[in-house]
Amino acid sequence: MNPPMPIYSKTIPRSDLTPAQVLEMFQLLAEHFDGVTQEQFSRDLMEKNRVILLLRDKRLVGFSTLLAYAATFEGETLNVIFSGDTIVAPEAWGTTTLPRAWIAAVNEWREQLPEGRCFWLLLTSGFRTYRFLPVFWREFFPRFDKPTPPQTQRLLQQLARERFGVQFDSSAGAVRFNSPQKLRACLQEIPTGREHDPHIAFFLANNLGHVRGDELVCLTELCDANLTRAGRRMIEPHHHESLCGHC
Repeated sequence: MNPPMPIYSKTIPRSDLTPAQVLEMFQLLAEHFDGVTQEQFSRDLMEKNRVILLLRDKRLVGFSTLLAYAATFEGETLNVIFSGDTIVAPEAWGTTTLPRAWIAAVNEWREQLPEGRCFWLLLTSGFRTYRFLPVFWREFFPRFDKPTPPQTQRLLQQLARERFGVQFDSSAGAVRFNSPQKLRACLQEIPTGREHDPHIAFFLANNLGHVRGDELVCLTELCDANLTRAGRRMIEPHHHESLCGHC
């Protein structure tokens, strides 16, 4: 039996997507989430700047959409990278293709953005996405082992209110969309042996509504100094590793 074809990535402007690629993205998202509609997907996609595609022999096995914009916080102008729809098919879970492509795309993008600090605004309704934070970034919030600093909390809440309005519940730190996309039940199951992972336990305890599609709001400063050892390896050429045991 021939080994499976390797998974590779392409990062392109959203405007370069073909209608066939957009349809394939929608179909992949709908396979893994309940509540996905073509209208909502198209509307969300149109506001994004760039798209990361994960491919295996030209077949889509994952993607992430990204938006970069400027925000003013307490007199400081910041750059914000917001992650939109993101899904990786189970067949691609054991690879570093997405984090490697994501970090490379954001690093390249940061060089083109105006001067100023850059933050990643992430919404997550699944523990696997949240688990990427401690693997690749040293400081991120909220987290189990330290409280969110007051200034970071104010920034997180401001960005969430600006983008999501009344759908953001500041007391819960989560966005409750009027038409949520809910991970299918099979993707919400905690693998045996992972139920005691402190990061997963924190996510589940702090996003009790994740089964309904509630999205925990997370914030990370994007800079080389904030990368973990694993994160730094993602920017090294010709380095390959498995994510098994991390996410």
